[in-house]
Amino acid sequence: MPAPLVAADLEAAWRDGTRALRDGRAEVALGHLHRIVDAGRGDAAVWTAIAVAHRITGERAALRTALGQVLARDPRDLRALVMSGDLFAAEGDSRAADAHYAAAVRIAETAPPSDPGLRAEVARAADLSRRQAGEYADHLQRAMAAQDIDRPAARRVRQALDLLTGRQALYLQQPRHFYFPELPQIAWADRAAFPWLDRVEAATDAIRSDLTRLLEEDAAAPASAFSPYLQQEANRPIFAASSGLMGDPAWSAFYLWKGGVPQAENLARCPSVAEALADAPLCAIPGRTPSVLFSLLRPGTHIRPHHGFTNARFICHLPLIVPDDCAMRVGAETRPWIPGQACVFDDSIEHEAWNRNPDRLRVVMIFDVWRPELSATERELVSTLLQAVDSYGAAAAPAWEG
Repeated sequence: MPAPLVAADLEAAWRDGTRALRDGRAEVALGHLHRIVDAGRGDAAVWTAIAVAHRITGERAALRTALGQVLARDPRDLRALVMSGDLFAAEGDSRAADAHYAAAVRIAETAPPSDPGLRAEVARAADLSRRQAGEYADHLQRAMAAQDIDRPAARRVRQALDLLTGRQALYLQQPRHFYFPELPQIAWADRAAFPWLDRVEAATDAIRSDLTRLLEEDAAAPASAFSPYLQQEANRPIFAASSGLMGDPAWSAFYLWKGGVPQAENLARCPSVAEALADAPLCAIPGRTPSVLFSLLRPGTHIRPHHGFTNARFICHLPLIVPDDCAMRVGAETRPWIPGQACVFDDSIEHEAWNRNPDRLRVVMIFDVWRPELSATERELVSTLLQAVDSYGAAAAPAWEG
Protein backbone atom coordinates (compact mmCIF):
# COMPACT_ATOMS: atom_id res chain seq x y z
CA MET A 1 0.00 0.00 0.00
CA PRO A 2 1.57 3.32 -1.04
CA ALA A 3 2.42 5.83 1.64
CA PRO A 4 -0.05 8.74 2.00
CA LEU A 5 0.87 11.85 0.02
CA VAL A 6 2.19 14.70 2.10
CA ALA A 7 1.52 18.37 1.35
CA ALA A 8 4.68 18.66 -0.74
CA ASP A 9 3.65 15.64 -2.83
CA LEU A 10 0.19 17.12 -3.43
CA GLU A 11 1.67 20.46 -4.47
CA ALA A 12 4.04 18.69 -6.84
CA ALA A 13 1.23 16.60 -8.32
CA TRP A 14 -0.85 19.73 -8.93
CA ARG A 15 2.11 21.63 -10.39
CA ASP A 16 3.15 18.79 -12.68
CA GLY A 17 -0.44 18.01 -13.67
CA THR A 18 -1.35 21.57 -14.63
CA ARG A 19 1.96 22.02 -16.48
CA ALA A 20 1.31 18.89 -18.50
CA LEU A 21 -2.21 20.09 -19.23
CA ARG A 22 -0.91 23.44 -20.51
CA ASP A 23 1.50 21.55 -22.74
CA GLY A 24 -1.34 19.45 -24.17
CA ARG A 25 -0.10 16.19 -22.56
CA ALA A 26 -3.52 15.20 -21.25
CA GLU A 27 -2.69 11.59 -20.33
CA VAL A 28 0.32 12.67 -18.27
CA ALA A 29 -1.79 15.38 -16.60
CA LEU A 30 -4.46 12.84 -15.66
CA GLY A 31 -1.86 10.64 -13.97
CA HIS A 32 -0.77 13.49 -11.69
CA LEU A 33 -4.26 14.81 -11.02
CA HIS A 34 -5.70 11.41 -10.11
CA ARG A 35 -2.99 11.03 -7.48
CA ILE A 36 -4.59 14.02 -5.75
CA VAL A 37 -8.08 12.53 -6.10
CA ASP A 38 -6.90 9.17 -4.77
CA ALA A 39 -5.52 10.98 -1.73
CA GLY A 40 -9.01 12.35 -1.03
CA ARG A 41 -8.04 15.91 -1.90
CA GLY A 42 -9.95 16.33 -5.14
CA ASP A 43 -11.59 19.74 -4.90
CA ALA A 44 -13.49 21.60 -7.66
CA ALA A 45 -10.28 22.98 -9.20
CA VAL A 46 -8.73 19.50 -9.46
CA TRP A 47 -11.85 18.01 -11.04
CA THR A 48 -12.06 20.94 -13.47
CA ALA A 49 -8.51 20.22 -14.59
CA ILE A 50 -9.41 16.52 -14.99
CA ALA A 51 -12.45 17.53 -17.05
CA VAL A 52 -10.28 19.68 -19.34
CA ALA A 53 -7.92 16.76 -19.79
CA HIS A 54 -10.76 14.38 -20.69
CA ARG A 55 -12.11 16.93 -23.14
CA ILE A 56 -8.74 16.80 -24.88
CA THR A 57 -8.69 13.00 -24.95
CA GLY A 58 -12.30 12.84 -26.12
CA GLU A 59 -13.44 10.50 -23.33
CA ARG A 60 -17.02 11.72 -22.95
CA ALA A 61 -18.06 9.39 -20.14
CA ALA A 62 -15.06 10.39 -18.05
CA LEU A 63 -15.65 14.03 -18.94
CA ARG A 64 -19.25 13.77 -17.77
CA THR A 65 -18.12 12.23 -14.47
CA ALA A 66 -15.52 14.95 -13.89
CA LEU A 67 -17.96 17.75 -14.63
CA GLY A 68 -20.49 16.15 -12.30
CA GLN A 69 -17.87 16.17 -9.56
CA VAL A 70 -17.17 19.87 -10.12
CA LEU A 71 -20.84 20.88 -10.07
CA ALA A 72 -21.52 18.71 -7.03
CA ARG A 73 -18.95 20.80 -5.18
CA ASP A 74 -19.89 24.15 -6.74
CA PRO A 75 -23.14 24.31 -8.74
CA ARG A 76 -22.26 27.86 -9.82
CA ASP A 77 -18.94 26.97 -11.42
CA LEU A 78 -19.09 28.84 -14.74
CA ARG A 79 -16.47 26.84 -16.59
CA ALA A 80 -18.07 23.51 -15.66
CA LEU A 81 -21.50 24.78 -16.68
CA VAL A 82 -20.27 25.89 -20.10
CA MET A 83 -18.32 22.67 -20.60
CA SER A 84 -21.40 20.66 -19.63
CA GLY A 85 -23.41 22.62 -22.18
CA ASP A 86 -20.82 21.78 -24.83
CA LEU A 87 -20.93 18.11 -23.89
CA PHE A 88 -24.71 17.89 -24.13
CA ALA A 89 -24.68 19.82 -27.42
CA ALA A 90 -22.16 17.35 -28.87
CA GLU A 91 -24.47 14.51 -27.85
CA GLY A 92 -27.47 16.16 -29.53
CA ASP A 93 -29.31 17.08 -26.33
CA SER A 94 -29.98 20.73 -27.14
CA ARG A 95 -32.39 21.27 -24.25
CA ALA A 96 -29.88 20.11 -21.64
CA ALA A 97 -27.16 22.13 -23.38
CA ASP A 98 -29.22 25.29 -23.30
CA ALA A 99 -30.14 24.75 -19.64
CA HIS A 100 -26.43 24.77 -18.74
CA TYR A 101 -25.52 27.68 -21.03
CA ALA A 102 -28.42 29.75 -19.69
CA ALA A 103 -27.46 28.99 -16.08
CA ALA A 104 -23.90 30.17 -16.73
CA VAL A 105 -25.15 33.38 -18.34
CA ARG A 106 -27.53 34.14 -15.46
CA ILE A 107 -24.83 33.59 -12.85
CA ALA A 108 -22.32 35.73 -14.76
CA GLU A 109 -24.82 38.59 -14.96
CA THR A 110 -24.83 38.90 -11.17
CA ALA A 111 -21.20 37.90 -10.59
CA PRO A 112 -19.12 38.67 -13.71
CA PRO A 113 -15.92 36.60 -13.87
CA SER A 114 -12.62 38.46 -13.67
CA ASP A 115 -10.74 35.99 -15.89
CA PRO A 116 -10.85 37.22 -19.53
CA GLY A 117 -10.84 33.68 -20.88
CA LEU A 118 -13.79 32.69 -18.75
CA ARG A 119 -15.66 35.86 -19.76
CA ALA A 120 -15.16 34.87 -23.39
CA GLU A 121 -16.53 31.39 -22.65
CA VAL A 122 -19.63 32.86 -21.02
CA ALA A 123 -20.12 35.18 -23.99
CA ARG A 124 -19.89 32.17 -26.30
CA ALA A 125 -22.45 30.37 -24.15
CA ALA A 126 -24.77 33.38 -24.41
CA ASP A 127 -24.51 33.33 -28.21
CA LEU A 128 -25.22 29.59 -28.32
CA SER A 129 -28.15 30.01 -25.94
CA ARG A 130 -29.67 32.71 -28.14
CA ARG A 131 -29.20 30.54 -31.22
CA GLN A 132 -30.82 27.55 -29.54
CA ALA A 133 -33.69 29.74 -28.33
CA GLY A 134 -34.32 30.73 -31.93
CA GLU A 135 -34.20 27.14 -33.13
CA TYR A 136 -36.56 26.12 -30.33
CA ALA A 137 -39.01 28.88 -31.24
CA ASP A 138 -38.88 27.88 -34.91
CA HIS A 139 -39.53 24.24 -33.97
CA LEU A 140 -42.62 25.15 -31.96
CA GLN A 141 -43.84 27.49 -34.68
CA ARG A 142 -43.55 24.72 -37.27
CA ALA A 143 -45.36 22.32 -34.96
CA MET A 144 -48.27 24.75 -34.59
CA ALA A 145 -48.39 25.94 -38.20
CA ALA A 146 -50.75 23.17 -39.25
CA GLN A 147 -53.20 24.24 -36.53
CA ASP A 148 -54.06 27.55 -38.26
CA ILE A 149 -52.77 29.47 -35.25
CA ASP A 150 -53.34 32.84 -36.94
CA ARG A 151 -57.13 32.53 -36.70
CA PRO A 152 -58.90 34.86 -34.23
CA ALA A 153 -59.97 31.97 -31.98
CA ALA A 154 -56.30 31.15 -31.34
CA ARG A 155 -55.29 34.64 -30.17
CA ARG A 156 -54.52 33.60 -26.59
CA VAL A 157 -52.66 30.50 -27.76
CA ARG A 158 -50.49 32.70 -30.00
CA GLN A 159 -49.73 34.90 -27.03
CA ALA A 160 -48.90 31.85 -24.89
CA LEU A 161 -46.56 30.61 -27.62
CA ASP A 162 -44.79 33.96 -27.82
CA LEU A 163 -44.35 33.98 -24.03
CA LEU A 164 -43.08 30.40 -24.05
CA THR A 165 -40.45 31.15 -26.67
CA GLY A 166 -39.40 34.49 -25.22
CA ARG A 167 -40.59 36.44 -28.26
CA GLN A 168 -42.88 38.39 -25.94
CA ALA A 169 -42.10 39.62 -22.46
CA LEU A 170 -44.47 38.93 -19.58
CA TYR A 171 -46.14 42.03 -18.19
CA LEU A 172 -48.39 41.67 -15.14
CA GLN A 173 -50.56 44.02 -13.12
CA GLN A 174 -48.40 46.13 -10.82
CA PRO A 175 -50.58 48.98 -9.57
CA ARG A 176 -48.74 51.67 -7.69
CA HIS A 177 -51.11 51.74 -4.70
CA PHE A 178 -54.16 49.49 -4.69
CA TYR A 179 -54.28 45.89 -5.94
CA PHE A 180 -57.57 44.03 -6.26
CA PRO A 181 -57.02 40.23 -6.23
CA GLU A 182 -57.99 37.63 -8.80
CA LEU A 183 -58.66 39.88 -11.77
CA PRO A 184 -57.63 38.56 -15.21
CA GLN A 185 -54.33 39.81 -16.56
CA ILE A 186 -55.65 41.66 -19.62
CA ALA A 187 -53.54 44.42 -21.12
CA TRP A 188 -55.84 45.43 -23.98
CA ALA A 189 -59.47 44.52 -23.34
CA ASP A 190 -61.73 43.29 -26.13
CA ARG A 191 -63.63 46.29 -27.45
CA ALA A 192 -66.61 44.04 -28.30
CA ALA A 193 -67.11 43.33 -24.57
CA PHE A 194 -68.23 46.95 -23.99
CA PRO A 195 -71.38 47.60 -26.06
CA TRP A 196 -71.95 50.91 -24.26
CA LEU A 197 -68.91 52.23 -26.16
CA ASP A 198 -71.10 52.35 -29.28
CA ARG A 199 -72.70 55.51 -27.92
CA VAL A 200 -69.31 57.03 -27.11
CA GLU A 201 -67.90 56.31 -30.56
CA ALA A 202 -71.04 57.60 -32.26
CA ALA A 203 -70.41 60.95 -30.57
CA THR A 204 -66.86 61.26 -31.90
CA ASP A 205 -67.61 63.99 -34.43
CA ALA A 206 -69.59 66.04 -31.92
CA ILE A 207 -66.90 65.70 -29.25
CA ARG A 208 -64.17 66.54 -31.74
CA SER A 209 -66.13 69.62 -32.79
CA ASP A 210 -66.33 70.75 -29.16
CA LEU A 211 -62.61 70.05 -28.75
CA THR A 212 -61.68 71.97 -31.91
CA ARG A 213 -63.63 74.99 -30.73
CA LEU A 214 -61.97 74.69 -27.32
CA LEU A 215 -58.49 74.60 -28.88
CA GLU A 216 -59.27 77.62 -31.06
CA GLU A 217 -60.56 79.59 -28.07
CA ASP A 218 -57.58 78.45 -26.04
CA ALA A 219 -55.13 79.68 -28.67
CA ALA A 220 -56.70 83.16 -28.51
CA ALA A 221 -56.96 83.28 -24.71
CA PRO A 222 -54.32 84.93 -22.50
CA ALA A 223 -54.03 81.75 -20.40
CA SER A 224 -54.50 78.15 -21.48
CA ALA A 225 -57.41 76.10 -20.20
CA PHE A 226 -55.12 73.07 -20.49
CA SER A 227 -52.76 72.45 -17.58
CA PRO A 228 -49.81 70.06 -17.21
CA TYR A 229 -51.16 66.58 -16.54
CA LEU A 230 -48.56 65.91 -13.87
CA GLN A 231 -48.44 68.62 -11.24
CA GLN A 232 -46.45 68.81 -8.05
CA GLU A 233 -48.57 68.73 -4.88
CA ALA A 234 -47.43 71.19 -2.24
CA ASN A 235 -47.61 68.59 0.54
CA ARG A 236 -46.16 65.65 -1.39
CA PRO A 237 -42.65 64.66 -2.54
CA ILE A 238 -41.97 64.76 -6.26
CA PHE A 239 -43.73 61.86 -7.91
CA ALA A 240 -40.94 59.41 -8.77
CA ALA A 241 -42.80 57.86 -11.70
CA SER A 242 -43.56 61.22 -13.32
CA SER A 243 -42.32 60.11 -16.75
CA GLY A 244 -40.02 63.13 -16.71
CA LEU A 245 -43.01 65.40 -17.46
CA MET A 246 -43.80 66.86 -14.05
CA GLY A 247 -45.22 70.34 -14.63
CA ASP A 248 -44.55 70.06 -18.36
CA PRO A 249 -47.32 71.36 -20.67
CA ALA A 250 -46.09 68.94 -23.35
CA TRP A 251 -48.53 66.51 -21.70
CA SER A 252 -51.58 68.56 -20.77
CA ALA A 253 -55.14 67.94 -19.65
CA PHE A 254 -58.50 69.65 -19.84
CA TYR A 255 -60.71 68.11 -17.15
CA LEU A 256 -64.45 67.57 -17.51
CA TRP A 257 -64.62 65.48 -14.33
CA LYS A 258 -61.70 65.65 -11.92
CA GLY A 259 -61.36 63.57 -8.78
CA GLY A 260 -65.02 62.61 -9.02
CA VAL A 261 -66.21 66.21 -9.29
CA PRO A 262 -67.91 67.49 -12.46
CA GLN A 263 -66.16 70.60 -13.78
CA ALA A 264 -69.32 72.53 -14.62
CA GLU A 265 -67.71 75.33 -16.62
CA ASN A 266 -65.66 72.92 -18.71
CA LEU A 267 -68.63 70.59 -19.29
CA ALA A 268 -70.63 73.59 -20.50
CA ARG A 269 -67.94 74.24 -23.11
CA CYS A 270 -68.12 70.61 -24.30
CA PRO A 271 -71.79 69.60 -24.00
CA SER A 272 -71.40 66.47 -26.14
CA VAL A 273 -69.27 64.65 -23.55
CA ALA A 274 -71.82 64.11 -20.77
CA GLU A 275 -74.36 62.78 -23.25
CA ALA A 276 -71.83 60.40 -24.78
CA LEU A 277 -70.88 58.97 -21.38
CA ALA A 278 -74.43 58.56 -20.09
CA ASP A 279 -74.26 54.74 -20.27
CA ALA A 280 -70.61 54.31 -19.28
CA PRO A 281 -69.96 52.53 -15.93
CA LEU A 282 -67.74 55.32 -14.66
CA CYS A 283 -65.94 54.71 -11.40
CA ALA A 284 -67.61 56.42 -8.49
CA ILE A 285 -65.15 57.01 -5.66
CA PRO A 286 -65.68 60.42 -4.05
CA GLY A 287 -62.46 62.39 -4.09
CA ARG A 288 -60.93 60.16 -6.72
CA THR A 289 -63.13 59.22 -9.64
CA PRO A 290 -64.48 59.51 -12.21
CA SER A 291 -61.84 61.42 -14.10
CA VAL A 292 -62.75 62.49 -17.64
CA LEU A 293 -60.37 64.64 -19.61
CA PHE A 294 -58.93 65.63 -22.94
CA SER A 295 -55.30 64.46 -22.89
CA LEU A 296 -53.03 66.47 -25.17
CA LEU A 297 -49.57 65.36 -26.29
CA ARG A 298 -47.50 67.96 -28.08
CA PRO A 299 -45.18 67.02 -30.97
CA GLY A 300 -42.15 65.01 -29.90
CA THR A 301 -43.53 64.09 -26.47
CA HIS A 302 -42.91 60.65 -24.96
CA ILE A 303 -44.65 59.44 -21.81
CA ARG A 304 -42.16 56.95 -20.44
CA PRO A 305 -43.15 53.46 -19.13
CA HIS A 306 -45.14 53.59 -15.89
CA HIS A 307 -47.98 51.94 -13.96
CA GLY A 308 -51.34 53.34 -12.89
CA PHE A 309 -52.93 53.56 -9.48
CA THR A 310 -55.03 50.37 -9.38
CA ASN A 311 -56.09 47.35 -11.38
CA ALA A 312 -59.71 47.70 -10.23
CA ARG A 313 -60.57 49.83 -13.22
CA PHE A 314 -59.96 50.05 -16.95
CA ILE A 315 -58.84 53.18 -18.77
CA CYS A 316 -60.74 54.11 -21.93
CA HIS A 317 -59.43 56.29 -24.77
CA LEU A 318 -61.55 57.88 -27.46
CA PRO A 319 -59.03 59.09 -30.07
CA LEU A 320 -60.01 62.50 -31.46
CA ILE A 321 -56.96 64.07 -33.12
CA VAL A 322 -54.29 61.56 -34.13
CA PRO A 323 -51.49 62.49 -36.55
CA ASP A 324 -48.99 60.01 -37.95
CA ASP A 325 -46.31 58.53 -35.67
CA CYS A 326 -48.47 58.32 -32.55
CA ALA A 327 -48.97 55.11 -30.59
CA MET A 328 -49.24 53.51 -27.16
CA ARG A 329 -47.72 50.33 -25.75
CA VAL A 330 -49.51 48.40 -23.03
CA GLY A 331 -47.60 45.35 -21.87
CA ALA A 332 -46.04 43.67 -24.90
CA GLU A 333 -48.38 45.09 -27.56
CA THR A 334 -48.14 48.48 -29.26
CA ARG A 335 -51.17 49.95 -31.01
CA PRO A 336 -51.78 53.21 -32.85
CA TRP A 337 -54.81 55.27 -31.95
CA ILE A 338 -57.46 55.28 -34.66
CA PRO A 339 -59.78 58.30 -34.59
CA GLY A 340 -63.26 57.34 -33.46
CA GLN A 341 -62.29 53.82 -32.37
CA ALA A 342 -62.31 53.53 -28.59
CA CYS A 343 -59.78 51.34 -26.82
CA VAL A 344 -59.82 49.89 -23.31
CA PHE A 345 -56.73 48.88 -21.32
CA ASP A 346 -55.43 48.10 -17.85
CA ASP A 347 -53.04 50.87 -16.87
CA SER A 348 -51.75 48.89 -13.88
CA ILE A 349 -49.76 47.00 -16.53
CA GLU A 350 -46.66 48.85 -17.70
CA HIS A 351 -47.53 51.24 -20.52
CA GLU A 352 -46.11 54.18 -22.41
CA ALA A 353 -47.25 56.55 -25.16
CA TRP A 354 -45.70 58.92 -27.67
CA ASN A 355 -46.36 61.56 -30.30
CA ARG A 356 -43.42 61.49 -32.68
CA ASN A 357 -45.10 63.71 -35.24
CA PRO A 358 -42.95 66.83 -35.67
CA ASP A 359 -45.81 69.29 -36.08
CA ARG A 360 -49.23 68.16 -34.85
CA LEU A 361 -50.97 67.63 -31.51
CA ARG A 362 -52.41 64.31 -30.43
CA VAL A 363 -55.61 64.55 -28.35
CA VAL A 364 -57.64 61.69 -26.88
CA MET A 365 -60.52 61.73 -24.43
CA ILE A 366 -59.69 59.63 -21.37
CA PHE A 367 -62.11 58.25 -18.81
CA ASP A 368 -61.97 55.43 -16.27
CA VAL A 369 -64.56 52.69 -15.75
CA TRP A 370 -64.92 49.83 -13.32
CA ARG A 371 -63.50 46.47 -14.27
CA PRO A 372 -66.58 44.46 -15.33
CA GLU A 373 -65.49 41.55 -13.14
CA LEU A 374 -66.21 43.55 -9.98
CA SER A 375 -69.71 43.03 -8.61
CA ALA A 376 -71.86 45.93 -7.45
CA THR A 377 -71.04 45.01 -3.86
CA GLU A 378 -67.29 44.93 -4.57
CA ARG A 379 -67.43 48.30 -6.30
CA GLU A 380 -69.23 49.83 -3.33
CA LEU A 381 -66.77 48.34 -0.86
CA VAL A 382 -63.71 49.39 -2.88
CA SER A 383 -65.12 52.91 -2.98
CA THR A 384 -65.62 52.84 0.79
CA LEU A 385 -62.14 51.44 1.37
CA LEU A 386 -60.40 54.10 -0.71
CA GLN A 387 -62.44 56.83 0.95
CA ALA A 388 -61.21 55.43 4.27
CA VAL A 389 -57.66 55.66 2.95
CA ASP A 390 -58.22 59.30 2.12
CA SER A 391 -59.80 60.06 5.49
CA TYR A 392 -56.70 58.98 7.39
CA GLY A 393 -54.52 61.97 8.23
CA ALA A 394 -54.68 64.49 5.43
CA ALA A 395 -56.71 64.00 2.26
CA ALA A 396 -54.84 62.13 -0.47
CA ALA A 397 -54.36 63.73 -3.86
CA PRO A 398 -56.16 61.97 -6.72
CA ALA A 399 -53.79 59.58 -8.45
CA TRP A 400 -55.82 58.05 -11.24
CA GLU A 401 -53.72 58.50 -14.33
CA GLY A 402 -53.91 56.56 -17.59
